[in-house]
Amino acid sequence: MVGFHTIIGHDEVIGHLQNAISSGKVSHSYILAGEPGAGKKLIASTFAMTLQCEEGWIEPCQNCDSCKKAIGRNHPDIIHVYHEKPNTISIEDVREEVINDVAIRPYCSNYKIYIIADAEKMTLQAQNALLKTIEEPPEYAVIMLLTSNIDALLPTIQSRCVRLDIKAVSDEKVKEYLMEHLHVPDYQAEVDASFAQGNIGRAKYAAASEDFTNLTDKALRILKKADDMDSYELSEAVAKLSEEKDYINDYLDIFQFWFRDVLMFKATREIDNLVFKQEINFIKQQARERSYESLEHILEAIEKARVRLRANVNFTLAIDLLLQTIREK
Repeated sequence: MVGFHTIIGHDEVIGHLQNAISSGKVSHSYILAGEPGAGKKLIASTFAMTLQCEEGWIEPCQNCDSCKKAIGRNHPDIIHVYHEKPNTISIEDVREEVINDVAIRPYCSNYKIYIIADAEKMTLQAQNALLKTIEEPPEYAVIMLLTSNIDALLPTIQSRCVRLDIKAVSDEKVKEYLMEHLHVPDYQAEVDASFAQGNIGRAKYAAASEDFTNLTDKALRILKKADDMDSYELSEAVAKLSEEKDYINDYLDIFQFWFRDVLMFKATREIDNLVFKQEINFIKQQARERSYESLEHILEAIEKARVRLRANVNFTLAIDLLLQTIREK
């Protein structure tokens, strides 16, 4: 099944797009802005499919010739702009796939829709070349720029597009989705939803990835042993994390959820809102042994570690300082 009704969350953005379709006030250019995995491509593809649907409703019928072509990704009037170089959309890519093509009328539809994913990768020359088409588009053209970094787009492009921000989905909706559609058990869905931070793509990765489950187990083992680590064990833990530095942000997320659980239980004595409910005995012990100040200090240290790593501070030093802080009570 495809269609707006199958998309989890993003009601405001979907409502705007459906109103544009029903009122006949579709813009010639849109920016969909949100972090990777937030659902930009799904929303843009669903919008394109609905616009081209022969039934002309605010949901795609999925049965007409146009919908079948869109589902098969071979609709001649829905153009996904690709680029040869992985980190750059060049002026040649934009000219060949948009500028030179847009002058040709739609083959079989009312609209000709261009979806440019990773639009922040367009060079300045590519953006300037595209700007003229955005400023003076043919009546049938719709250009959709999908970006995880809107500041990389020229202000002149931003000012001429309708901007739609793809916001985080609630943890409850993410958890519900994982349990209903991916059959993830309740506890694991809780962990995955918290890790996802409102991003369905990230939640699906966590739910489907054995690596993420293993990573969670390893992170919890470090946290459970941290209090009693001697200097040698601390160095060993830092070395293990160094081997997986590509995943360090995932580790830091799990550390953060863990200490928030401890802090929340210490303050409320309630279990319902904890991420790691199955570790309640250990969380109770940590809540007894650590002060509020200590827990706040650790959460601040996790944020400091993130900042240091983004600033390319020595990895071993940043993680060692964090684990030292966790070890101290």
